[in-house]
Amino acid sequence: MYKVIISKQLLKSLDKIHVNYLPSIKKAINDLEENPRPFGSTKLTGSNNHYRIRVGVYRIVYSIKDDILVVEVIKIDHRRNVYR
Repeated sequence: MYKVIISKQLLKSLDKIHVNYLPSIKKAINDLEENPRPFGSTKLTGSNNHYRIRVGVYRIVYSIKDDILVVEVIKIDHRRNVYR
């Protein structure tokens, strides 16, 4: 079982996300504890351990540290802004 780490700043940024997507995003993050590479996750090009999952029009970018069983959520944002 992996431990999911989310910064306080990232938690505050969840207030900007549309209310309809919040339950789905929270569920997707919680599911990373059991399976950090769920169906539909994509490894980002040019990085060793960064992945993304889609939740509607939002993307969750995270890194996996398999040696210490940690998933660190890096960014949650709309698809047009997340890769900038």
